[in-house]
Amino acid sequence: MTAAPAAGLVLAAGEGRRFGAPKATVELDGERLVDRAVRLLADGGCRPVVVVDGAVPLTVRGARVVHHEDWSSGMGSSLRAGLEALRAEATGAVVVVLVDQPWLGPESVRRLRAARAGGAFVAVATYGGQRGNPVLLAREVWDDVAALAQGDVGARAFMTARPELVTSVACDDTGRPDDVDVPEDLPGR
Repeated sequence: MTAAPAAGLVLAAGEGRRFGAPKATVELDGERLVDRAVRLLADGGCRPVVVVDGAVPLTVRGARVVHHEDWSSGMGSSLRAGLEALRAEATGAVVVVLVDQPWLGPESVRRLRAARAGGAFVAVATYGGQRGNPVLLAREVWDDVAALAQGDVGARAFMTARPELVTSVACDDTGRPDDVDVPEDLPGR
């Protein structure tokens, strides 16, 4: 089955309060986390890729950056800003990643796109049977996802409200869904 076309969206607006710095600008193996996230989506076949920034202005090669003034209100508003920025694009879906999960693999993105080609409206990567990231959202659900995305809740509220539209996609062998929350979460710190 051919994978469906999809845009990519990196949520990178936060200030990294627990980390002590905006995580988008933190480096791992000489690469900023935001650049790793953009590469993940591009390597997974997503075009175009949009990055939502906020606490710190970003310039990111290979992506269009959208500045979100109300970034401090939480991930939900950043997701809404990203979806709004993609409305003019000719894409039927978007794959969303968080900037602080640098060990995800591009195969997870390809698997979500294949699930969309198979008819999924929402496809979510699972690890050990638990939902994680990335998440694919078909254009048909963007308005409903945006309506429920509030505070620090992104697409999860929609997935809880409409479980019949959610397809779980096993991604255990594609990478690790670990978050970078504090400096000690990165090797060598």
